Amino acid sequence: MASNYTEASIKTLSSTEHIRLRPGMYIGRLGNGAHAEDGIYVLLKETIDNAIDEFTMGSGRKIEIELNDRTVRVRDYGRGIPLGKLLECVSVINTGAKYDSETFKKAVGLNGVGQKAVNALALAYRAQAVREGETKVVEFAQGKLKKDHRVAKTDERNGTIIEFTPDEALFGKDFRFRPEFIQEMLWNYAFLNRGLTLTFNGQAFKSENGLKDLLAKKLTGEPLYPLIHLEGEDIEVALTHGAHYGEEYWSFVNGQHTTMGGTHLAAFREALVTTVRNFYKKEFDAADIRQAIAAAVAVRVMEPVFESQTKTKLGSAAIGPDGPSIKDFIGTFMQQALDNHLHKNRETADALLRKIQESEHERKELSGIRSLARERAKKASLHNRKLRDCRVHLDTKDKRAEDSTLFIVEGDSASGSLTACRDVQTQAVFALKGKPLNTFGLTKKVIYENEEFHLLQSALNIEEGLENLRYNRVVIATDADVDGMHIRLLLLSFFLQFFPELITNGHLFILETPLFRVRTKKQTIYCYSEQEKQAAVTALGATHEITRFKGLGEVSPAEFKDFIGENIRLEPVSLAHLHSSAELLGFYMGKNTPERQDFIIGNLRIEKDLVAV
Repeated sequence: MASNYTEASIKTLSSTEHIRLRPGMYIGRLGNGAHAEDGIYVLLKETIDNAIDEFTMGSGRKIEIELNDRTVRVRDYGRGIPLGKLLECVSVINTGAKYDSETFKKAVGLNGVGQKAVNALALAYRAQAVREGETKVVEFAQGKLKKDHRVAKTDERNGTIIEFTPDEALFGKDFRFRPEFIQEMLWNYAFLNRGLTLTFNGQAFKSENGLKDLLAKKLTGEPLYPLIHLEGEDIEVALTHGAHYGEEYWSFVNGQHTTMGGTHLAAFREALVTTVRNFYKKEFDAADIRQAIAAAVAVRVMEPVFESQTKTKLGSAAIGPDGPSIKDFIGTFMQQALDNHLHKNRETADALLRKIQESEHERKELSGIRSLARERAKKASLHNRKLRDCRVHLDTKDKRAEDSTLFIVEGDSASGSLTACRDVQTQAVFALKGKPLNTFGLTKKVIYENEEFHLLQSALNIEEGLENLRYNRVVIATDADVDGMHIRLLLLSFFLQFFPELITNGHLFILETPLFRVRTKKQTIYCYSEQEKQAAVTALGATHEITRFKGLGEVSPAEFKDFIGENIRLEPVSLAHLHSSAELLGFYMGKNTPERQDFIIGNLRIEKDLVAV
């Protein structure tokens, strides 16, 4: 029987209630902090964005960020929110000065939502404004006003101080801020705002050369030619080519890192091809020009239109209400600035030409092998039982597209357990036959000659780049033993060598599975470390029993379901601390070099056999 539909069915929510009920509309995903785009970092970003906008308008050259456990404090030295409007600015939706284009001409946040979302989604929230010797403080809990302090005299410098603690009722009891993600965010702010100093728990972030510094920091190998750094009004570009495969981009709009790209990135990629073709007076294939490129592009536009509140993809087609299209703006800039640079730097132009010709030669060499591999894959796919696909993929418009996950597992036993308990809507399983080939030092030809790697590439659909990637999360799920770690290294080597953008765009993860099960007749605790095991033993008392999981195949489907569901633990694979992937891969995955032999001998430990008592 249908439920009654009456006047009582109609609900009117306050802005705070709506934000807490539908947080995804305001901050995207929630998450627990394990991913750089999880909601807690969006809350921090929304807060810092306001401070950045102050700097952009010429007020305040320093921003201080402090993290104490789960509480974040952001202090800027801008003009300070007008005291009489502090309460409204942090709690009433669609309130702010950024509607006034003369006050904030090219700001990131334009709709007066961001700081209200931070307030509504925080367990505790405090905002303080300082202006001309006076200060005012307001305090909230879960978006509800707790205390509205009176205006008081102060000796503090002008600016705004925001302090908040995300609500564990929304983000989960185990959420935590990862300092490396915050540091990455702050470096991006520093690169895009020369002259600004940001500090994080006392560590300073500052850049003298803008996007040139960004690219130098991001490169994981030696560039083929000196970094090209181009600047104009409202646009900055840095680019080079390397020895890697694929294309790597970092794009920004008004200081916002647009991780999903958008119209500005599409315009840059097209303008690069057009400019290079015109310079060399040859119709090179676009893929050959962009192969192995590493580039950063930043633009500033009036009233940017993003495709979501989290601002990860630009939708605007024009620089401003009366300005040129972004395509024409970037195209004109590149045609003038890049063309001039290549004319003035002949060695760079020659190195770029050689790289394009090498890419062209390799592409043509691969074309015949690709055809054979595709035919083989078509036949194999009819009988291939190694891929258990899911129904929802990243390249579909399904609301669960971001949950799409491919688990890469070793062997049929692990595959069987995982397949039996997975969510068939969003979770796929790809089973390896054994240890994959070591691809270090090999060319892309190996992907098409090695059936397993070709099937994996086809499953991911990344042959032509990440635009058609079928899974948002690619998860390496191997045993926690020596063989499992070796397979993990071989897969990481493969992705680093041929698809580094899968890592730099945050799609690659390691699945954490429990090492121990400690249980009694009444309670079971799964432990992911020796420390957790000891804590569980203490908690359960003398009647406990301990099981050591040697491999994923030993975990029953009923148990496995807990580890890949809501409580899934994923460790993101990041290049944040990697300065040279080529050097690292050469050391660990190359031939048996004297350096590696010396390292093994120098770190060798011989332990006496332990006798069980």
